[in-house]
Amino acid sequence: MGMPESSPASVTIRPYRRVDLAACQKLYKEGLLGGKIAENDTGMDIDDIEHAYMHSPGSHFWVAVNEHNEVVGMIGVQHHDENIGEIRRLRVRVDQRRRGIGSKLIEKAVEFCNKKGYLKVALDTFVDRDPAIKLFEKFHFHHARTRQVVGKDMLYFYLDLYEGDKPAQQ
Repeated sequence: MGMPESSPASVTIRPYRRVDLAACQKLYKEGLLGGKIAENDTGMDIDDIEHAYMHSPGSHFWVAVNEHNEVVGMIGVQHHDENIGEIRRLRVRVDQRRRGIGSKLIEKAVEFCNKKGYLKVALDTFVDRDPAIKLFEKFHFHHARTRQVVGKDMLYFYLDLYEGDKPAQQ
């Protein structure tokens, strides 16, 4: 049985600002499985969000802030391959989970990819991130493949925007 959903969080999703860096780095570290960076990751984008997302055409980064202006969630989109936006660094602070913040962040990222004219949105996650996988499925992401990364299953998902796949509305 899953935990019951808490009351919806009243958060604002806004573009990343330089002052958010420490809070985003903390969220990133809290979300690392086993507390350490996976071998398929460097974390360099989190060291310089400004450069990796905000100064790179086709890429962007957002934070979710609560009524106290605390960063309680984050998400980024990077543009690597033609017509594909990759969702990265989706995190929600532990005490704020199951309140719709992840959904709001995914909606913002997919909306951005639609506006950019991307044909596909891609993302990946480890198999032991069950709540994240359920969230991606809710938004009609399709499981594309699984591969072993440091002895764990990494799942790759995609959402076709050109086929009219649209995220489920709340």
